[in-house]
Formats: sequence, C-alpha cells, structure tokens
Amino acid sequence: MTQTAHIIGAGLSGLSAAVRLANAGFEIHVHEATQNAGGRCRSYFDAATNLTIDNGNHLMLSGNTHALAYARSIGSESGLVGPERAQFPFADVETGERWTLDLGDSRFPSWLFDADRRVPETGVIDYLKMLPLAWASANALVGDTVACDGALYRRLVGPLLLAALNVDPPSGSAGLAGAIVRETLLAGGASCRPLIARDGLSSVLIDPALAMLRGKGASIRLMHELRRIETSADRVTGLDFGDGTTALGEDDVVVLAVPARSASTILPGLKTPTKFRAIVNAHFRYVPPQGTPPVTGVIGGLIEWLFAFPDRLSVTISDADRLVNMPREELARAIWRDICKVAKLDDSVAEGPLPPWQIVRERRATFEATPEQNALRPGPVTQWKNLMLAGDWTDTGLPATIEGSIRSGDRAADLILKQ
Repeated sequence: MTQTAHIIGAGLSGLSAAVRLANAGFEIHVHEATQNAGGRCRSYFDAATNLTIDNGNHLMLSGNTHALAYARSIGSESGLVGPERAQFPFADVETGERWTLDLGDSRFPSWLFDADRRVPETGVIDYLKMLPLAWASANALVGDTVACDGALYRRLVGPLLLAALNVDPPSGSAGLAGAIVRETLLAGGASCRPLIARDGLSSVLIDPALAMLRGKGASIRLMHELRRIETSADRVTGLDFGDGTTALGEDDVVVLAVPARSASTILPGLKTPTKFRAIVNAHFRYVPPQGTPPVTGVIGGLIEWLFAFPDRLSVTISDADRLVNMPREELARAIWRDICKVAKLDDSVAEGPLPPWQIVRERRATFEATPEQNALRPGPVTQWKNLMLAGDWTDTGLPATIEGSIRSGDRAADLILKQ
C-alpha cells in the first residue's frame, strides 16, 4: 500500500523532504501558502532591471554534501558552477589592497604553510589560535572563544562568520561558528570550492524539484495555507486549509516545513527562535568587466560579497537591520560606489547615473544565531509520531544556510522512513 506524505511548505526544506519521500515511493502532496515555491531561495523577473534575479544571493560550497546530493537527485547539479580550485579573491575598499585566498583542491590544508596562499600578514600561528572555535559549545560566544581582532579576523574569519551567522560575529554562537569552520576551512580546499547558480536559484534548486515531483504524480498546490492541525492522542488526524479539512489515514505522514512564526501559530506552544536579522541584497544591470571573478569578498566597505553574473553585479549585506529603513536611492548609490571600487570601474561610472537597479530587503531573513536563540530551535520530532518539523530554523547544527535547510528536510524524511 502506498503511503501518503503531506509536505507543508515548498521552500528548500520542504522540497528536499518531498523529493526524498517521493523517491522512496510515497504519494506526495505539497501545500504552499504563497504564490511561489522556493521561499528565500527563488528567482523572479524584476521589472526595474528587466532581468530575472534571485531573491537573495546564495553561495554554496563543494562540501555542502546535502545540497549537492539534493541537486543530483533532481538532475540539476550541472547548474552549479565555480572554479576548479577553492580560490577566493578579496578586495579592501579602504586601502585598495587585493589578494586571493587559495585553499587548493585537497583535503589537507597545505595552504596554511604557503604565505602566498594565506591571507596577507598572517602566519600559521594565527590560524591555530582560531581552533578553539572547532570544538566550542553552542552556549559560548564567539567573542569569548577567540580574539576578534587582527589581520586574520578582519580579512577572513570575521567576514566568513558574518555571512554564516548573520549577526555581529563576537555576539554569535561559537558552536554554530565552529560547525562552519569544521565544514569549510578545516575540511580543506576540496570542501571549499565556491558554487553559484549562474542561471538563477530557481533553475537549479526549485523548478527541477517541482518537475521531478510532478513526474512522480505529486500534487503541488500554491496559495494553500495550512490553518490548523487536528490531533488525536499521538497522531495528526486532519489538516485544515480553510477550505475544508483533509483527513489523514492511519499511515499518512506530515512534514511541517514553514517559517518559524508560521510553525508556532499552527502548533501553539512550539518553542521556536523569536529574534531575526535582516539581509540586504542589491542587483545592478551592468555587464561586469572581463575577468571579474564570480565572487569577491569585500573588506572595509558597506558591501560584503560581490557576485558577478553575465548580465548584472549583485551584492549581499548581512546583519543589515541598520539599513532596512534607509532611503532606497541613497542606499543604492552607496552600494554602487563600493561596487565600482571592487570591480575597478571608472570614477565617472561611480558618480554618474545609476544603472537599472533593485534592492531586496529581507527583514526576517534568518534567525539570530546567538546562543540564546539557538537554544530555542526545536528538533525534527514532535509529540505526534506522524508529524516532523523541517526548516533552517530547526536544530540542524548549522546556522540558517541552504545546506542546513536541505539537511533538515532530509532528516525529517529519513526519520519517517525509519518508522
């Protein structure tokens, strides 16, 4: 007899659970409250730039095992492109300095012993001083675990942790920071090769999954918001979508893969993170100069990462609560000045008319990756044996990342398959 799985939420965590269960023979029903699948990781046509852009700029790494396995399972891994070696160019907009961190392509961090491949003005001992992060407690602060100063912190560790934690690193969870360090720098260049969805996140992570699910007979309903669940003893027995209640059979299962706030509304009393931080992404329709790296880390400026796509220059700014109310034109101009410095564009371009642009401000982009908020993340198991939780805000062991989101969906599906 075919089992049925209801997946509530069509973001990455929900889709990864759906794909895993569909491949195991489940009949899949996906229910999404909004008019678009993908959540924060999706593409859309933007009239201001006349381009298809991503809701947010997301960088994946070759060591993101769950994300890559998910892409392979839906046949889209070839859409993730990047250099053959783990190389990361950096530019300091204050001093004009440029360098490339070259982690190589092996699992042994031999780059540590080559001054030309390390961060400038750093030695092996500087990196060893960061090792306490690797085994730090989730209850500890980054600032209490390692020194948050010096060339290595300013030029690499700080920007890396800011992007991963989306909080000022010293106030972030040392345990979550340690997970990032273990899975990137300590894993060697073989795990750190940058990968970008050059044709858009939806074309690699969302649309192929929807096509694969539909090909297996799954139903995918958009604008179908779950209002409440009905329970009896230790099982979920019904799902109320406002247009009638869907009764669940004895063997039916549910994966609740919605944002934290929605989950706590559907399941009153559920412990979830309560504080969130903003991320600002900006996109400018401007063909990058030839030779512009796909990704450049930016030090000493407003922007933090510059992404060069064939038809645009895009940036990401983390921990951006301070910018969410800034006038859009003023913010766009400030960002464009930084872009021009990093991309080596003429002053006349920097001070001239802005190219077509768009700014996307996500006020609740990720949960606040502090020890306090991390302690509020629930695991996948609930008091009802046929209901699992998924989402980057659940206790994945990682901050709110693509890898963490997909890992949560995989874990929820695996727990269902073990029952």
